[in-house]
Amino acid sequence: MAALTATAACGGGSKDGKEGGDGKAAGFNAAVKGIANPSVKKGGTLKFIGKQDFDSTDPQRQYYGFAWDFSRFYSRQLVSYAPKPGPAGAELVPDLAKAKGVVSNDGKTYTYELRDGITWEDGTPVTSQDIKYGIERTWASDVITGGPAYLRQVLDPKNEYKGPYKDTSPDKLGLKAVQTPDAKTIVFNLAKPNGDFEQMLAMPAGSPVKKEKDTGAKYQLKPFSSGPYKFESYSPKKGAVLVRNDKWQKASDPIRAALPDKITVTVNSNIEAIDELLIKGDYDLDMNATGMSQAGRTKALQKHKANVDNIETSFIRYVDIASKVKPFDNVECRKAVIYAADYKSMQTVRGGPEAGGDIATNMLPKSIKGSDDYDPYGILARDGKPDVAKAKAALKACGKPDGFSTNISARSNNPGEVQTAEALQQSLQAVGIKAEVEAIDGAESSTITGSPAVVKQRGLGLVMTGWGPDFPTGQGFSQPLVDGRFIAPNGNYNVSETNDPKINKLFDDALQETDADKAGEIYKEMNHAVSDRAAQMPFIYEKNFTWRSSRLTNAYSTAAYNGRYDYVSLGVVK
Repeated sequence: MAALTATAACGGGSKDGKEGGDGKAAGFNAAVKGIANPSVKKGGTLKFIGKQDFDSTDPQRQYYGFAWDFSRFYSRQLVSYAPKPGPAGAELVPDLAKAKGVVSNDGKTYTYELRDGITWEDGTPVTSQDIKYGIERTWASDVITGGPAYLRQVLDPKNEYKGPYKDTSPDKLGLKAVQTPDAKTIVFNLAKPNGDFEQMLAMPAGSPVKKEKDTGAKYQLKPFSSGPYKFESYSPKKGAVLVRNDKWQKASDPIRAALPDKITVTVNSNIEAIDELLIKGDYDLDMNATGMSQAGRTKALQKHKANVDNIETSFIRYVDIASKVKPFDNVECRKAVIYAADYKSMQTVRGGPEAGGDIATNMLPKSIKGSDDYDPYGILARDGKPDVAKAKAALKACGKPDGFSTNISARSNNPGEVQTAEALQQSLQAVGIKAEVEAIDGAESSTITGSPAVVKQRGLGLVMTGWGPDFPTGQGFSQPLVDGRFIAPNGNYNVSETNDPKINKLFDDALQETDADKAGEIYKEMNHAVSDRAAQMPFIYEKNFTWRSSRLTNAYSTAAYNGRYDYVSLGVVK
């Protein structure tokens, strides 16, 4: 497999030196075990379908994992992930840069030199100033909403810079922590050392943006491409068409195979219909990659098992408990929900242990250093069933012995999420907690559950959601969710509004630790503190069944994108 990994996945050739790709189903779990239908054959149209639209196509505003995966078609970063299957895909490799960063100044300075031949879709060179400007846009959080805040935290922890739209310098490049001495050199000066800094640069938020093409909040309607494909069209909540960027030069890009001639995206909110269309052969794969519906999964496994992969993800499905929504400002009321929940029922709704995943007891994925079996609420000891006695005791302790009323939000276009919320609703009712399920469009999450004001206004005490690591450390998974300094007025992911000085300091301590194992011990302590606060209720370490069309080539599950296929390597049989 080593030779295959190094060639076919990178677009350099198939195992036998032929183009490959015969249009036949590769076999059950073929993309989990290696590369399904390895090929370097170019041409054809790669057809995505999705239940949920991008949160944004603007690289600086993206936070959905599938959007990050997809964005590599049209955006590049200084460093990105290796086009390899499995754990090897999490390796950072140079992209726009000639090499990974030269680190100096006791770990606080990173210097990069850009490759030759990197261009925009109009043929002009991508410059260091373009990269700086793109990164600066993340500071304009009133306009560029929804993206990760890591770069702001490490480069400008006092938040002194106000973003390029309020920048008074003539070139709009006033962020002092980033220097561009010439068009091919960029230097980052961190306030403090952070061992995960290059992981942050690999996010779409680290993508260049050409200042002259920046249309602010409207940029997502047609991002300007630095990758092998450019947008022909994009209609929010409907779909997109990408075509080849003829100014892109393969010699300048060691990562992107650029096999299809065209890429289409269709948004269809009918989950069951999507599975039918995939099985019928009208589309190649589910862009959202959140798993097939129960009906689709059953049909696929019975009749088309060779087209299915059962992927172990790094996602945790969980419920955020909003501590600023009464009565959840009382920790005992939060604990009452955890004790009353029927984890087994929620697991069953999502497909059981094989299709859905194992019951979760805390908020660190097993792939992250610091993860352990911490289970302060005895979930596994009670086999995931409710502990009614402890739930009622907690209700009495929080002054609500007869229960209370609240609302649960769940995304209607995320498979099984509404049904899981209904299972939780039923178990809560048994102890007097009356919870109404409020279905929302997942594409609008950043403005509903991502707005603390809206969460309070709607009384969304419980928010059904899921999360995978932005990068494989405790910082990369947990910091946006429970570090109080990451709470934002819009695009907020700390929905519980956890702001505990002890937890915040543990993140700071871990970031100063250069030894990954020692950092892991700190993240373990952080995770235990989060569990003790009952700020979140994890219920499953997610697995899912994913459809792979017989036309699809070069499909492999990669750790870089939480087990999803590496979209930028995919091809199709014409």
